[in-house]
Amino acid sequence: MGITLVFSLLFLSSLHGVSSNSRYLTSMFTFGDSYIDTGNFVIMATSSAPVWQDKPPYGMTFFGHPTGRISDGRVIIDFIAEQFGLPLLRASLQNSSDVSKGVNFAVGGATAIDVGFYERNKLVQFKLLNNSLDVQLGWFEKLKPSICKTAKGLDSFSKALFFVGELGVNDYSFVWSAGKTEDEVRSYVPKVVKKIVMAVERLIDEGAVYIVVPGNPPIGCSPTMLTLRSSVNRTQNYNYIGCLNDINRVARRHNSFLRVAIDTLRIKYPHTTIIFADFYHPIVSILQNPSSFGVADADGLRACCGGGGKYNWNASAVCGMPEVTACKNPSAFVNWDGVHFTEATYRYIAKGWLYGPFADPPILSVIRH
Repeated sequence: MGITLVFSLLFLSSLHGVSSNSRYLTSMFTFGDSYIDTGNFVIMATSSAPVWQDKPPYGMTFFGHPTGRISDGRVIIDFIAEQFGLPLLRASLQNSSDVSKGVNFAVGGATAIDVGFYERNKLVQFKLLNNSLDVQLGWFEKLKPSICKTAKGLDSFSKALFFVGELGVNDYSFVWSAGKTEDEVRSYVPKVVKKIVMAVERLIDEGAVYIVVPGNPPIGCSPTMLTLRSSVNRTQNYNYIGCLNDINRVARRHNSFLRVAIDTLRIKYPHTTIIFADFYHPIVSILQNPSSFGVADADGLRACCGGGGKYNWNASAVCGMPEVTACKNPSAFVNWDGVHFTEATYRYIAKGWLYGPFADPPILSVIRH
């Protein structure tokens, strides 16, 4: 049956025909990494390295062709935009002439901490794209005059919804990949959260009133991590679902620190609405009882599109490469390509952020619609 068909018909119907009633929110501006990227990574990376995310079967479910989204279809912010009757956000590097309804600055592979930090400290063995959160904010500030001109004034930001994240997954992944211990990776959490907080404050200074700050997903449940770290993990490091305890403990620590930081920001900026969006528990809720979501137990931790192996992820045969195929029904899988999620999973997360219970407070409880 699949995840999609399990979701309530009420939510599905709410994604259509809402434009006539959703006039309060006029635009969306988003910052983050590949979980919400709508094409920036493909544009940035194509000239420097082989890219597979712009090849089929990416985009197969909704668009029928690759769009730069790293999924089989729509991502979370697409469903949020549809809820408010807004167009699907274009990637900022597409240089669209119409930015009045919003722009997506997120880039696959983006970090919260500047990429130079990881290069200088030999935490990566390759050149990173210059796509960190600070860089994305710079793009926004450079584009701001055009946004204000087309949206008729700076007060337009008071009717915009901003997303800052998800961010941190790539930061921690680089440190894990450098062979660091759990304690060493945990030590980066305050630094990552501080960068996110600084970004939120910069946007508030620019006039932002509604800001959504997503936490980290349980990356220890991803086919990529489960495959790459299989040789360094003992049986006791796997939880009852089959996910990696050490990786997920860092994700939970990040989310805990981020929640505390958001509470502090709320006190400092009482006239701004800052929403914590839970990216962790929606995934866990599916994996705990996959059959309730139309996912076969055996496929809960497997990628829909991949090159084989226990988790259907293979570094030498990733999704988009020739001869690598996707499952017939992505909605019956949680994970799309080893790291990213299927459209059906993103739809479920978006519902939880809009209506609850996976957001504090739920988006629709604080924004008129």
